[in-house]
Amino acid sequence: MAKIDTSLVADLPLFAGLATADLDAILSEAKSIRVTKNSPVFEQGEDAHSFFVLLHGHVRATKTTPAGEQIVVRYVATGETFGVAKAIGLQRYPATATAVDDSVVLAWPSGTWPRLVEKFPALAANTLQTVGARLQETHTRVVEMSTEQVEQRIAHALLRLVKQSGRKVENGIEIDFPISRQDIAQMTGTTLHTVSRTLSAWETKGLVESSRQKIIVRELFVLAEDKPEQGSSSFKP
Repeated sequence: MAKIDTSLVADLPLFAGLATADLDAILSEAKSIRVTKNSPVFEQGEDAHSFFVLLHGHVRATKTTPAGEQIVVRYVATGETFGVAKAIGLQRYPATATAVDDSVVLAWPSGTWPRLVEKFPALAANTLQTVGARLQETHTRVVEMSTEQVEQRIAHALLRLVKQSGRKVENGIEIDFPISRQDIAQMTGTTLHTVSRTLSAWETKGLVESSRQKIIVRELFVLAEDKPEQGSSSFKP
C-alpha cells in the first residue's frame, strides 16, 4: 500500500498540534478508499468497523426513523472526520454515510482508536472538539425546528451549506456538491412541495437560482435575515 503524504492532512482539524513524525505513524495505520457517487461508505446499524477522514468530495449522513422516514443529518465536507462511533461509545453506526459525488476517504480500523488516542492524546481532544461542534449544530437545528417558520428553516439550512461548501461563481455562491430539493426537505423537517414552492418564490425575487441538484445563493445577506424576503405566506408545514 502506498504511503499517504502527510501534507494532505497536516492542516486538518483532526491532526491539529501533531508533529510530522506523529502524523506518519497515524497515517501508517490508514488506507485510502475511493467511493463512487451515490455509494455508501457505511450504513446505519452496521458494526462500526472504521472511522474516516474525507480527503476529497462530499458525504451525506442520513438517518432512517423507526417509521421509515429518512432525515438528512448533515453533510460532511472535505477535511472532516466522520464515522467516529467507537470514539463516542457506540458499537454500530447511528446513520448511513453516502458519497454525493466521487469521493476519497482515509479509513482506520476502529480497533486502532484506543491505542492511537493513548499514544497521541491530541487525537482525542480534536475529536471531542469536532463532536462538540456538531452537537451544538444539532441543538441549533432543534431550536429552529421548534420555533421558526419553514422559510427561515430553509434559509438557515442553505446558509449552513454555503458556509461549509460554498464556491464563488459569477452570479452568487454555489453549494459545491449535488443537492436536491428532497435533500433540503429532509434537512428541514418539511415536504418536497414546500421546499419547491419556497425556492420558486425566492427565484422570482432573485434571491436564489436552482436547477436539478444545483443551488446558487444570489442574495446572501437577505437570506441571512431572520425573515427573508418571502414570496409565500409564513407558515409551518
